[in-house]
Amino acid sequence: MASTSQAPSPGAGTAHPDHLGHVIFIAAAAAMGGFLFGYDSSVINGGVEAIRDRYDVGSAVLAQVVAIALIGCAIGAATAGRIADRIGRIRCMQIAAVLFTVSAVGSALPFALWDLAMWRVIGGFAIGMASVIGPAYIAEVSPPAYRGRLGSFQQAAIVIGIAVSQLVNWGLLNAAGGDQRGELMGLEAWQVMLGVMVVPAVLYGLLSFAIPESPRFLISVGKRERAKEILAEVEGKDVDFDARVTEIEHAMHSEEKSSFKDLMGGSFFFKPIVWIGIGLSVFQQFVGINVAFYYSSTLWQSVGVDPTDSFFYSFTTSIINIVGTVIAMIFVDRIGRKPLALIGSVGMVIGLALEAWAFSFDLVDGKLPATQGWVALIAAHLFVLFFALSWGVVVWVFLGEMFPNRLRAAALGVAASAQWIANWAITASFPSLADWNLSGTYVIYTIFAALSIPFVLKFVKETKGKALEEMG
Repeated sequence: MASTSQAPSPGAGTAHPDHLGHVIFIAAAAAMGGFLFGYDSSVINGGVEAIRDRYDVGSAVLAQVVAIALIGCAIGAATAGRIADRIGRIRCMQIAAVLFTVSAVGSALPFALWDLAMWRVIGGFAIGMASVIGPAYIAEVSPPAYRGRLGSFQQAAIVIGIAVSQLVNWGLLNAAGGDQRGELMGLEAWQVMLGVMVVPAVLYGLLSFAIPESPRFLISVGKRERAKEILAEVEGKDVDFDARVTEIEHAMHSEEKSSFKDLMGGSFFFKPIVWIGIGLSVFQQFVGINVAFYYSSTLWQSVGVDPTDSFFYSFTTSIINIVGTVIAMIFVDRIGRKPLALIGSVGMVIGLALEAWAFSFDLVDGKLPATQGWVALIAAHLFVLFFALSWGVVVWVFLGEMFPNRLRAAALGVAASAQWIANWAITASFPSLADWNLSGTYVIYTIFAALSIPFVLKFVKETKGKALEEMG
């Protein structure tokens, strides 16, 4: 999808309180895709052990069923921009809503392990679409004066989606008497957990009919008058709409469409700046953050925590994730991206090292000793907090700002793909690594968190306060 930045024309983006409520509704409706992104990504946490038991599979096969959704994510993210440029942002959202709904129903009623995996790929494709369409659409309909704050709706919706999925899982587990395979509404509890996503998926689809198409897309297909009507809805009526439309057209025509070929150069295939973007993406995943969201219930149960309590801890971790994300949103423009990343890295090293230490002790009566159990629990929350207030937000800010204009779209695509691949590698490897040595697994994540500190210090430049045109 084309870049969405353009300078505001006189009068555009100024405060219009009478329109702001409508714009907030539009942005919130679009951010439902982010909510489903978070919900669908983490809801599997509630079914991991039940799936292992029902289908009698080992850790390696189980990991592939959990991780396979990420293949769909990568494909969805790679193709969403082109789909949206061809049929519009709203139609793209509606397709994603249908895919989320189909995935939820299919995942709740699988015939066998292979079709459960297939439904997860379909859900992953919808996640990938939502990850691209939501931020682009919000940027295109937001008045420039509010674009940054409205753009943060997507990230906020993702972390809220993660938290709600864990709260729903915990409630359903309690309703099923603490048994993931206990009967609930004629199904096993884990099936209901996966099926509940139908509710927000249908709501997302219905909301997509209540919000307008992007003015930018309408202009690109020659519907200037409709674009003016929507601009009036979101920016107020005291704007020169002919000038505004001409300005958007000019911005679209002057944009350079970067290609993969533009990224080549330097000593190692890609230009150095592209490798830095890939490095940020890989480090973000290789600290093991998604283990906390895909496997936390399994992790706690493996060290003797009661299943109901393990689901509750998954929920509290998600709340900490929201708190950290809010902290990042407050401070990313105040203290800068680079200091925030370094603070996060130091905090993650401490949290992960404490987890590795706690998990190195032998279980007593199937449980960690009391002291080590509490250290592991507190350290896990500490790790998620420091990740959320730094790398969880800062990496996306860096990737949106650090590349030169002529490379931005293509370089961002490569870096995002690297992130999905790294996410897949961690997700697919954790069950087998945990079977091998849980403490050793956390030592590996600690090492990557520690290595991120010299990487940021040496290679990453601060982008706070710089115009995008200054990036070179």
